[in-house]
Amino acid sequence: MVYCLLLFLSSHRPVPALGGLPAGSDKVLHFLAYAILGALWMRALRPGPGRAGVGLLLATALAAGFGAVDEWHQSFVPGRSADVLDLLADLLGAVAGAAAYAYLIGRRVARLDHPC
Repeated sequence: MVYCLLLFLSSHRPVPALGGLPAGSDKVLHFLAYAILGALWMRALRPGPGRAGVGLLLATALAAGFGAVDEWHQSFVPGRSADVLDLLADLLGAVAGAAAYAYLIGRRVARLDHPC
């Protein structure tokens, strides 16, 4: 997946300067990046009707698993470190992104089934 490659490559570089942003702002970036990844996994999995819960769990597990591997990878990159709070932000973002995708697709399907 191209997006995973982009995340991996961005974590292989030294910590980017966040230029005057408040402490902890990187957690917001982690959340957003993994929300996108969670939504992309939901899209790729395409759980069928009544299977959104299973898709949500699987998409979250895949995104969070990638986040764990990426944090481990960062522990070997000079100037970077593995951080449990980053991993938590990754997990929460993955859940939010996968759930948002499932919700929006569910609404779209419901609208198509009942156009009135």
